[in-house]
Amino acid sequence: MPTYARLPVHFSHGDGAWLFDDGGERYLDALSGIAVCGLGHAHPAVTRAVAEQAGRLVHTSNLYGVANQERLAEMLVELTGMDSVFFGNSGAEANEAAIKIARATGHARGIGMPRIAVANGSFHGRTLATLSATGNPKVHAGFAPLVQGFVRFPYDDVDALEEIAGGDSDVVAVLVEPVLGEGGVVVPRDDYLARMRALCDRHQWLLMLDEIQTGMGRTGRWFAYQHTAVLPDVVTLAKALGNGVPIGACLARGQAAEALKPGSHGSTFGGNPLACAAALAVLETMRDEELVERAREKGERLRGQLEQALRGLNCVREVRGHGLMIGIELDRACTELVARALDKRLLINVTTDRVIRLLPPLVIDDEQIDIIVNTLRDLISEWNAGA
Repeated sequence: MPTYARLPVHFSHGDGAWLFDDGGERYLDALSGIAVCGLGHAHPAVTRAVAEQAGRLVHTSNLYGVANQERLAEMLVELTGMDSVFFGNSGAEANEAAIKIARATGHARGIGMPRIAVANGSFHGRTLATLSATGNPKVHAGFAPLVQGFVRFPYDDVDALEEIAGGDSDVVAVLVEPVLGEGGVVVPRDDYLARMRALCDRHQWLLMLDEIQTGMGRTGRWFAYQHTAVLPDVVTLAKALGNGVPIGACLARGQAAEALKPGSHGSTFGGNPLACAAALAVLETMRDEELVERAREKGERLRGQLEQALRGLNCVREVRGHGLMIGIELDRACTELVARALDKRLLINVTTDRVIRLLPPLVIDDEQIDIIVNTLRDLISEWNAGA
């Protein structure tokens, strides 16, 4: 179906931060399959884990115990501070589970029509419930009637949330990204999550964080909320968890972890032995190779070099981000830069029409950072000059 505006290239294989097309041309991947391949392409640990597991057992269903799933759950609850995990196959499924947890929690409190506060500019998925939660009218277009039960507020505006809390007793949770991804790599104020946590505690709301893009070391911490002292009630993960093998996870603690009962939710493929083997390899490799710390260090280097290289360009409004999640906001629409970058063998993305989004693999090295900076400097300069 014509659901993608694909670029004119087919990749045949990869190696770390490099991708190779079917003609042998090499491209530097500064997008990681949209924040998925944090370990880069063809990482030997993931390759080995998937191959070995595929040779033993791929799938049995969740009618039975799954040893890899249990090991993965133990690692994730230790890393996040949560109590339990539900495994699915994607970020949208993880957020669907979070939405069901919020509604189930509300019903347990006697609220017949529980609602969830969601932010303008957010992105939570393409299923009917998650696109309804998404704060972007373009995503909604053509799919009305939307799923009810969401109330919207401006991102990074806790005062607006306070007004909602004062006037809507049916709200039971807030679902928010610690950094807006599809919404333009928007970094909120430092006290944003702390103020939101305090509000949720006052009003008995669940604080649910969508870490699908920000999680798994992307921002220089295992999870973006760990830049603060805040502990959420629900965390959703996917993307980089399997380094390209589809897997999603919804983690919860306290009452939220008890909201779903046997028969109230499920997944045929979620948490199968193959996907969990890949995710275990990812977590172990990130720990052993200290890739979270590397993301912080390389992100600071990349962002600093970009700020310096682009300083003289009047079309550049801001370079911002956390770790290896970086946005370059320009003064006008710049979607054509994606194809221009491809011509120069660099993979980038543009979101909200005028923000260049960079999500390189956590294994990126200094030489590759220099290539990104130099290529983007030249690209933006030529584009700004009308070339």
